[in-house]
Amino acid sequence: MKVVLITKPIALLTITLTLTLLFILLSQPRSSSSRTPPDSMARSFVLWLHGLGDSGPANEPIKTFFTSPEFRNTIWSFPSAPSNPVTCNYGAAMPSWFDIHEIPVTADSPKDESSLLKAVQNVHKMIDKEIAAGTSPNNVFLCGFSQGGALTLASVLLYPKTLGGGAVFSGWVPFNSSLIEQIPPEAKRVLLKTFLMFLGLGQAGPPFLEKAGVSCEFKAYPGLGHSISGEELKHLESWIKSRLQSSS
Repeated sequence: MKVVLITKPIALLTITLTLTLLFILLSQPRSSSSRTPPDSMARSFVLWLHGLGDSGPANEPIKTFFTSPEFRNTIWSFPSAPSNPVTCNYGAAMPSWFDIHEIPVTADSPKDESSLLKAVQNVHKMIDKEIAAGTSPNNVFLCGFSQGGALTLASVLLYPKTLGGGAVFSGWVPFNSSLIEQIPPEAKRVLLKTFLMFLGLGQAGPPFLEKAGVSCEFKAYPGLGHSISGEELKHLESWIKSRLQSSS
């Protein structure tokens, strides 16, 4: 049985996500006061990877949902994908982390692992730079929506160190099972790579990760569609908070 992961035209996906972010930002209650975070809270890093045709700056309002004091020392990064020809877009160039051969994406869709691995290398360079600046790998979190979620999954699995975790919003498994053989030995040990999966990977994602020896929490939001909700982001905030490590 095929698992349909993307169901809307590309341009509509970008507009839907942007309008959704604007709506949930305007709907978010404002806090009248701020609390001082614990002195022991270490620096952390959240890297957010946007979806096909989108941009990093358009996703920056997401960080306003992370109001807990634990995020006072968090460095946020919202990079933009380079403009690349996309096969499913009839070869036209648009912001894209890697090539996608068909829309909608299913479990049986062709996978361009070559361009995916190049994108993974670029993400790893961003992570390396932040770790070199003093952030513990255990306090590095990757998050992504749609194509960015697929890249998040690959980037965390293939990183040679254990990171804090990865959160995938409406993404998919962008590679074949044979790629598991390229996962570093450290990453193959149970519970060293932890993921938070939101609706999108469907039933294909968790079994794939279990096969690779990776823990996964799966959350579904009926009726949400291919977008991000404030409820998802608040759950993400709680999930990252539970995994942040102090400086002591």
